[in-house]
Amino acid sequence: MNDYICWDVIANALKEEGVDYVFGIPGNPKALYNSLYDVKKPKAVLVRHETSGIFMAMAYSKISHRPSVCFGSPGPGVANLVPGVLEAESGCAPIVILGSSSNTATEGMGAFQEAPQLEMLRPITKWSYRLASADRASWAVRRAFSVAKNGKPGPVFIDVPFDVGLSKTSDVRYIPSEPPIRVRPQAEKVAEAANLILKSERPIIVAGGGASASMAHRELLQLAEMLGIPVFTTPCGRGVISENHPLALGLVGLYRTSVGRKVYQDSDLLISLGSRNEEFQTATWRYYPDDAKFIQVDIDPFEIGRNWVPDVAVISDVKLFLLDLISALKDRIVHKPLSEMPRVTEILEAKKAYEDEVESECLDCSKPIKSKRIIFEANRVFGSNTILVNENGSQDLWSYYYPYYKVYDLDGCVAPAEQTCMGFGVAGAIGAKLAAPDRKVICTTGDGAFQMFMKELSTAVQYKAPVTWIVLNNFSLGWIKLHQKALGERYISVDFESQPDFAKAAESFGCYGERVEDPESVKDSLIHAMIQNSQGVPAVLDFIVDPWDFPDGFKEFHTEIWKS
Repeated sequence: MNDYICWDVIANALKEEGVDYVFGIPGNPKALYNSLYDVKKPKAVLVRHETSGIFMAMAYSKISHRPSVCFGSPGPGVANLVPGVLEAESGCAPIVILGSSSNTATEGMGAFQEAPQLEMLRPITKWSYRLASADRASWAVRRAFSVAKNGKPGPVFIDVPFDVGLSKTSDVRYIPSEPPIRVRPQAEKVAEAANLILKSERPIIVAGGGASASMAHRELLQLAEMLGIPVFTTPCGRGVISENHPLALGLVGLYRTSVGRKVYQDSDLLISLGSRNEEFQTATWRYYPDDAKFIQVDIDPFEIGRNWVPDVAVISDVKLFLLDLISALKDRIVHKPLSEMPRVTEILEAKKAYEDEVESECLDCSKPIKSKRIIFEANRVFGSNTILVNENGSQDLWSYYYPYYKVYDLDGCVAPAEQTCMGFGVAGAIGAKLAAPDRKVICTTGDGAFQMFMKELSTAVQYKAPVTWIVLNNFSLGWIKLHQKALGERYISVDFESQPDFAKAAESFGCYGERVEDPESVKDSLIHAMIQNSQGVPAVLDFIVDPWDFPDGFKEFHTEIWKS
């Protein structure tokens, strides 16, 4: 049998794992990229910054429900991945990170781009491993994919020293990793949960990223409709239920609206499905229904009782838990249509009144344009079969608030995790589009985040990923400026007194660009962008917005700024 270099074995392993893309920037082409040339698939995506690569990989995994791959060259290349690895770890994204490093023969001697790569990434990955020999390459890649997608998903890192990567091995056979192994709940825990649900009068469900990763869409809907249970999501859980559904009440925590607040606070049982119940999702753990019982379901034992202590704790894959729970409940309830459930009828009436109020509110024609109007119109123009990719700033925050924006489709949203790295959505939108080329993709972003990663517009053009970026431009770092306003208008280092013309910049990248200052032009500009996307052209819409208009949920969250 012929010997193959280590990187050839790794490239073939990626092909056998069904990997479509490797996101990154090559260093010495002998490290991975020359080997990718021969296998043809996966395709190498040349990003303009390494951090963009892991953001794209994270969004790709979210939409495809499969592990993705990114690459970093030695030293600065791997170091530039760190912000994205933080985001991926926070968001439980199954990403296999490949990094080249300096030769083992000169380790510790100050070789070119020598850096403590393993030490940098080990604290923020599920598994980090330095490949010692080419003979271990197949084992390491298979192990990486298995660790990344089993249990609580997350990023893993394989460090390949340059001399090891070019060494040869005859051990070239690769056995692809198994699909994720699902963890079934203990029967007695399911029974406890079922009994608690049957005793409750006003239960609610909060579906997190674990529900989405488990692909528990159908089971969640079945349980909710069986018992008329309202469903909330976290940002990472958004898209597990259509927000057009009668029982969908939008997001929790910072992102909740008035209808959701009332239902949430009046509940007597909170059922958490795959959520860490983190700071933004709970408003620094202040939002909890008085005297409500708590069922916590999570695949990771570490998360059980991390914040709120559950009355029933279940370690399980969310989908399997719901299947077993439905089986335990179906013969113990009287099945009724939603229209015959008084609580559901009351919620529907409140939702209808609130949606009418929001629609009227979003017809505001004042200048500067209100961001909520832009978000509302974008939702109506792009409609169904659209993926929303979020940033997390003072104005693009409006896109988190149902019903200003409704996620109509399953897997219709990609949101940053609790790190909320600026630029995640700007770059990630390209990964989402590559994962779902037949779906429309829009990204809502502030001007601060957009300036960080607008360099990736050319990546979108090069790889035919027609996305629309909706830039809500307040010429500042709006969230920070708000805090400075509360400190007595002590503004420092938050205003972009010099800023590029985003529309002209977009055109220079080969995209469609349009600057919008008139509220009456909002809808037409969105239609223009959607048409350009349909013709394969990415688009940037630069909306000049009111910097001091904020959602009510945002005001409620920041009690130190808006006193009641």
